[in-house]
Amino acid sequence: MLFSISWRNIWRNKVRSLVIIFSVALGIFAGVIASAFFRGMADQRIQKVINTGLSYIQVHNPGYQQTSDFANYIPDAAKLTDEIREISNVTGVSRRLLIQSMAASAETASGVLISGVIPDEEKKVTTIHSRIIDGEYFEGISRNPVVIGKKLAEKLNVKVRSKIVITIQDMDNDITSGAFRVAGIYSTDNNMFDESNIYVRFSDIQKLTGFPQNAAHEIAININDNDNLQFILSNVKSITENKLDVQTWKELSPEMNYLTEAMDMYMYIFIIIILLALLFGIINTMLMVVMERTKELGMLMAIGMNKIRIFSMIVLESVLLSLTGGIVGIIIGAFAAKIGETHPIDLSMWAQGYQQLGYDAFVYTSLDTVMLINITILVILTGVIAAIYPAYKALKNDPADALRIE
Repeated sequence: MLFSISWRNIWRNKVRSLVIIFSVALGIFAGVIASAFFRGMADQRIQKVINTGLSYIQVHNPGYQQTSDFANYIPDAAKLTDEIREISNVTGVSRRLLIQSMAASAETASGVLISGVIPDEEKKVTTIHSRIIDGEYFEGISRNPVVIGKKLAEKLNVKVRSKIVITIQDMDNDITSGAFRVAGIYSTDNNMFDESNIYVRFSDIQKLTGFPQNAAHEIAININDNDNLQFILSNVKSITENKLDVQTWKELSPEMNYLTEAMDMYMYIFIIIILLALLFGIINTMLMVVMERTKELGMLMAIGMNKIRIFSMIVLESVLLSLTGGIVGIIIGAFAAKIGETHPIDLSMWAQGYQQLGYDAFVYTSLDTVMLINITILVILTGVIAAIYPAYKALKNDPADALRIE
């Protein structure tokens, strides 16, 4: 009964109620769509980092990540790779030879990270092969092919089939050089990555440096779903008998993990600011409602309606007012976010700036169900808080004085 009365009271002044409902709906819509947009942007950034080189799990010899010592390698990496490949939900395993080096063209030189990979294995771990914009992925060049990023190609002023010279230190700590030809040029839309990473065949760099044939500095593991990450991690650690460093992408790149957490925190702050702004509008509306119905409320108290029920009625009116607007905003925002999951938001006008930071120019939204539930709870709390002072003012009225008001 109290619910029915409160709902009818809201619509006694339709224009005023609709203005508040529209304001709440617009604010919540903005919060939901902004949340979905920034979460989608963060998810794409993380997925790009995972797909372009980091992978979900990496295995190294203890101490390698701290020193990047060329001689600190996994001796039986080939056998270990085969064993990891047998784990369920593992979709790809690739062993790599890594070395910091200098790549030079006829015009200039640049410091790069060389990844010696087995092309067929690397295709199952990273998406570099699908991002080739010129040439082929290790094809078309019979001897010493190299795949480089678009930004590095521009810096070295080279193109497909151009020659570059790689200068490295071999297993005997001697400086040696090798001539390679550009087989393909890739673009990940991350200028920093494209400028500093090149890929060569494992066998080519292994011969040049005298690196052991079955060894590797790094084993990269790809999986079918992030939900299986912990299960696969424990299996890999079991296979390695905890003698090697086995880390997930969250440990390898904590800033990427922080990005998601920080984005969620910023979104909650943004939504709370919106609700605080709406709070004063709801308080103002409820105060007007209480003042207009002073005589009516006095009559209810005079015929025996206790203060708790009057207080509950006003609070319920406020909650229903804000919740109606909130639900409308959530529904519209969720619908718009769902459209954004298949139709990206075009930011190509600012593509160059976003690419410098590693973000995509086309952003797909990502709707978080937990976020929607939490927003609904926050809207209800806003309605309760907004009603406390108006309800208190109503209860302070004396029934006898209230009935004499014309």
